Amino acid sequence: MFTGIIEEVGTVVERRPAGGTQALVVKAAVVFGDLKTGDSVSVNGACLTVEEIRGDTFKASLSGETVAKTTLGTLRSGSRVNLERALVYGERMGGHFLLGHVDGTGTVTSRDIRGDTGTIAVRFPAGLRKYLFPKCSVGLDGISLTVAELTGAAFTAWLVPYTLRHTTLAGKQAGATVNIEADMLVKAVVDRTKGNERNAKISRTNYL
Repeated sequence: MFTGIIEEVGTVVERRPAGGTQALVVKAAVVFGDLKTGDSVSVNGACLTVEEIRGDTFKASLSGETVAKTTLGTLRSGSRVNLERALVYGERMGGHFLLGHVDGTGTVTSRDIRGDTGTIAVRFPAGLRKYLFPKCSVGLDGISLTVAELTGAAFTAWLVPYTLRHTTLAGKQAGATVNIEADMLVKAVVDRTKGNERNAKISRTNYL
């Protein structure tokens, strides 16, 4: 589990076929403070397992599902990626809960940066609309953001100075593809409510 507060921006060294998967090698610095093989690390919002550490790089495998459902399959040597180690029990928690299970990809439609703050607008898949509303949290390439407003099939999120300085969003231009993860607590409430409504409807039908 993650918070969406990015620890550092790493650099992809290579992405190559590896049997039935793909191997992703990332160069980093900060996350190696206590990183070890078997640990989970969020790479642009996708939870990966560290399989090998060599010097200042770590290797993780990308499954077919990860390649199909996230932007990681488009990474190449030199790509910059947002990195965050998994939560440690008992530590302070900023941001919001993120599982690293990407719900879908979106497209940046515009970005407005003025000084050290700004906004970013992202078009999202229709299936995520029920989980998004003004002031809710959303994970964008693994970054915890707050939705400012919704307009049709796009949301606008605020970018604070820390986000612009310490993540890849400052370099995202219109047309860029990003990973989206809806707030897990919102998903739980929405899906549970819909489930209860569906069960109630079935019960009423059976009763009649």
